[in-house]
Amino acid sequence: MLKTLDQFRIGESGVIKKVDGEGLLRRRLFDMGVTPGAQVYLRKKAPLGDPLEVTIRGYELTLRKTEAALILLETEDKKK
Repeated sequence: MLKTLDQFRIGESGVIKKVDGEGLLRRRLFDMGVTPGAQVYLRKKAPLGDPLEVTIRGYELTLRKTEAALILLETEDKKK
């Protein structure tokens, strides 16, 4: 299932499929390792949902909710 990172619940993980945005913001996300194919795990959310703390490429990264909304991921469906 595809959804943006800001829609994730704590403990969810997925693989980045697309990074939207333009110019410096998109470049900044790419520089931080937020690129298609990277595995992302949502560790924490602030009480009001902004910011979010994720684990990506072996390190912790804090993102604003507006930045997280630009990152489209494919979640890992848990089949029983």
